[in-house]
Parts: sequence; C-alpha cells; structure tokens
Amino acid sequence: MPLTVKDVDRFEAARPRLEAIAYRLLGSASEAEDAAQETFLRWQAADVERIEVPEAWLTKVLTNLCLNQLASARARRETYVGQWLPEPLLEGDPMLGPADTAEQRESVSYAVLALMERLSPHERAVYVLREAFDYPHREIAGVLGITEAACQQILHRARKHIADGRARTEVDEAAARRIVEEFLAAAAGGRTEPLVRLLTADAVSVGDGGGKVPARARPVEGALAVAKFMRGLFRPARAKRALVGGSPGLHVATANGGPAVVAAVDGRVVGVVCLEVTAEGIAAIRSQANPDKLGRATRVWAVADHGEPLFHAF
Repeated sequence: MPLTVKDVDRFEAARPRLEAIAYRLLGSASEAEDAAQETFLRWQAADVERIEVPEAWLTKVLTNLCLNQLASARARRETYVGQWLPEPLLEGDPMLGPADTAEQRESVSYAVLALMERLSPHERAVYVLREAFDYPHREIAGVLGITEAACQQILHRARKHIADGRARTEVDEAAARRIVEEFLAAAAGGRTEPLVRLLTADAVSVGDGGGKVPARARPVEGALAVAKFMRGLFRPARAKRALVGGSPGLHVATANGGPAVVAAVDGRVVGVVCLEVTAEGIAAIRSQANPDKLGRATRVWAVADHGEPLFHAF
C-alpha cells in the first residue's frame, strides 16, 4: 500500500532525529543522510498500518542499517590513506542533534566521536542511544536483540573506553575561545615557544587528508613536536596556496560543540581544526582537510555570519 501524506509527514518529522543518531554512529554526515534515506525506503515498503510504534520501528531499522555499515567501515578504514577522522559539523547544523544535557553534548564532541572508533558496533550503538537520546535499556535491548542486562553491561564497557581517553576536565567556552585565539596568534607568529606553552606535555596532533591533501600518516606526539609541526603547517608557501586555491582565512569557530578553527577560501571550507582544550592546555589537535568530508561544513558556513578572519594562513 502506498504511503499517505500523513505517513510521509510522520517520517519527515523523524528524519532529523534519525540523521543525528546515524551521524553519531557513523561519524559521517553523508553516510548518515544515506542511512536515513534507506530507512525511508524501508518505511515506504512496509505495511505502515501494522506498525504500532513508528518511532521505535524507524530507530530499529536505522540502527541496524548503521551496524551493518560500521562492520564494512572497519574494513575500509584499514585501507584508508593516513589517519581517519570523523566529518566535522559546524555550529547550527541540525545533524548535531540534542544538546540539552552534558551527556548529549559530549556524545557529539569531536574528541568523543574519534574515541568511539575504539568501540565495537554494539558498544557504539548502546552508548549513542543511551547517552545522546536517553533511550531506556529495555528499548535499546529490543533494537539490538539482546537482554537488558547485556545492554547495561555493554554501556558500562563503552563508558569506560570513552572515559579512559578523556581523563581531563575541559574549560568553559569563553576560556577555550581565548586559548584558540592565542593558538592562532602563536602558530602564525613564527616561534615555537609560545605554542609549547599552550600545549599539554603529552599533546597530540592528528590530521586527515584522505589521500587528497597531504597529511602526516601518524599522529605527532609531545608538546615540542606538535608545536614545531604546527609552525611548519602555518609557514607561507606557494604550493600550499595552490593546493587549496588561495590563502585561507582563519576563523575561530565552534565544531561539534567545541572550539575549532575554520580555514576558508572564497566561502569554501578547506579545513576544520578541532581543539581539545583542557585546564592544563590544548591536549589534542584534530585537523580535517579531506575535501570529501568538508562539503556539508561549506554549506553551513555559507549561510553563517562568521565575520572577518583573524588571520590568513600561508
């Protein structure tokens, strides 16, 4: 039986939530959109009148599609060129989903999305559905076909994996922005010492170029090594300008709810640098430069009021 207008409207009302779930599960906005659309096709083919709780049915279908995607994604990551990082979402993007609680905000932070790569698909699904969307264990167990007790155990393991990677307390938004501004000034200033002072002793820098843009194959570790690497990254060079089509304007921004630097050329986002700012300093710098993962950021950036850049790189 073809869907009625009411049936279509009901799905479209659920689409933002479904996309937000899928993004947290997959770390990719484009794949999240595809998963939500495939869920719509399953909805279209189903006998909708016999579905008692449509929202639960849609969540189950979407989650299982994402679990299948995660299984194949692990194989693809093994052949990915360089380091793999999630696709960043800029402030105002509806795919970020709910941000009313600390758990919801943390579940979409760039640091946690990167850490979730350590989780098994089931751990990731339980963590996302519970922490970000407050689903009760009974419903999550039904979605995954497991017992409530197993669901609780999986959540405990997932939380431990995430907590082990996030041992520090982050600073408030105003302080983080100030540190980002100091970071940009130091990186553009030509000296490594000011950068070292902003970093934690065990700071790490990770970059994702996806084989499309040059990026280090391995993380850079330690404050001095990271500072030298950042200084070299900001050093002017004609080849860098040619690669991205100009001299990028650098803006202090918010990505995935945390402090970030957006590099843009003529309205096109060519890089998003997400900083993990803690009370001890900048603990991690995660740079997304793969153009395949910046299309959505460019679309959101195009309609945002971001003002003039603080600096121009290269």
